[in-house]
Amino acid sequence: MKQASRPLAGVLWMLLTGALFVAVTATVKHLGDRVPAAEAAFLRYLLGLVFLLPLIGVLRRARLDKRRMGFFALRGAVHSVGVALWFFAMTQIPIAEVTALNYLSPVYVSLGAAIFLGERFSWARGTAIATALLGVLLILRPGFRAIDPGHLAMMGTALLFACSYLIAKIMSDEVAPSVVVAMLSVWTTLGLAPLAISVWVWPTWDEIGWLFLVATLATTGHFTMTLAFKSADISVTQPVTFLQLVWASLLGWVVFGEGLDAYVLTGGTIIVGSVVVISIREARKKVKTPPVAP
Repeated sequence: MKQASRPLAGVLWMLLTGALFVAVTATVKHLGDRVPAAEAAFLRYLLGLVFLLPLIGVLRRARLDKRRMGFFALRGAVHSVGVALWFFAMTQIPIAEVTALNYLSPVYVSLGAAIFLGERFSWARGTAIATALLGVLLILRPGFRAIDPGHLAMMGTALLFACSYLIAKIMSDEVAPSVVVAMLSVWTTLGLAPLAISVWVWPTWDEIGWLFLVATLATTGHFTMTLAFKSADISVTQPVTFLQLVWASLLGWVVFGEGLDAYVLTGGTIIVGSVVVISIREARKKVKTPPVAP
């Protein structure tokens, strides 16, 4: 009975994770573009630092030498630009397209692990990556419609998030996972600060409240995602992430008046399928490739 309940728990935790990540996207969409993207991203991380208070003791005990701090600073710089691009994309293109293109990040991680970390590049991995890129072409349809700056921003976001997770993969072998997460929040806040200052617009208390909600939803989503991975194998939980695309499409249609695009749904499904294939193979090596939310 206990073994049968673990996959179910994993699926339920991942369903909740998907709902939280879609809520993050919807909240940012609702916020609009009065507050510049870089500033909104900075405030989201700055407000989210409150969730690090329980980890102060862990950080003090962590032995972070110059090399490790350098890696964390590099990750923070890369992630900062990626988050700023994500916030910008949210003001430019439909929620469904943001969600679908965000699935590219695990694909890039798999490719980067083969190129930079020396992992074996199998035919299955190569086929999955090529298939995912076909899904991207179906979403963007170059030559048949104009490519919006938001699309380019999301392509950059997925690539930069992949670089961020590759660095995290290296550091997770050296320090506790809680330290990796905490250092990301600290360094991303610092990395976004100069970008935010350069375009600063004083936010209203209402806007600050919405951004704190974004921080709360994202933090909770990463926590429930961890619980999902603890409850069941990634081969069970990863396919559930497809529902994020479904929920995002319905939310965009019902709440924000965005059309349901069959090409986006089909292309997103192809990308998700490729991610599932990659994730199952990575799970055999005990490497987990999570969905990403800023």
